[in-house]
Amino acid sequence: MKNKILIPKSSLDFLTQLKENNNKPWFESNKPNYLKELNHIETFADALLQELSKTDVLETVSGKKSVYRIYRDIRFSKDKTPFKNYWGGSFTRATKERRGGYYFHFEQGNSFVAAAFWGPNAADLKRLRSEFAHDPEPMQKILKSKSFIETFGTLQGEQLKTAPKGYDVNHKAIDLLRYKQFLIMKRFTDEEVLSPIFLEKALETCKNMRPFLDYMSEVLTTDINGASIL
Repeated sequence: MKNKILIPKSSLDFLTQLKENNNKPWFESNKPNYLKELNHIETFADALLQELSKTDVLETVSGKKSVYRIYRDIRFSKDKTPFKNYWGGSFTRATKERRGGYYFHFEQGNSFVAAAFWGPNAADLKRLRSEFAHDPEPMQKILKSKSFIETFGTLQGEQLKTAPKGYDVNHKAIDLLRYKQFLIMKRFTDEEVLSPIFLEKALETCKNMRPFLDYMSEVLTTDINGASIL
């Protein structure tokens, strides 16, 4: 990473202006600015992708393809504002052996890098809970590791208020069994996002996600006896 890839202040400022003028006429008249700032984000995403690809196998092939469209899908939403007020994108891990991926979100006062199993289907959730019930120690070890705590704090995501069906509320792994979503996130200040070392910080954050992603991948590609289901 010899060349510093920066996210300029103008990229966050554009989002603030868009939030205050979230309508099609304003956006069309400011589209050249949008395209200029989008290019900065795509360049950063591409640099992060290239570095991350040195240590993980990813399906995403370019920063441009990783960045989400700015246009909102308003068909079923009460909020009819047509544009997102953030830059977002993701890198999907490749091959059947690797599950999950990396997500980035840049917005003034609300920037973060995350990984999540946001809405696991019934079969995946059942498999994860059976693993936690059988042997919670590997996941607990990840969550209690120094790098995890210093980077992410705690595991996040929606939880049941009581035990899931079929499990005792006093189960030794009840804290894990209650999760319906599995999210880890590292937040960054605007100053950090705009700093010349942010690419390195984002890359380090993604690398610290690997034990979590690899463990979840292993569980979701094996049966309760550890045999591959692929």
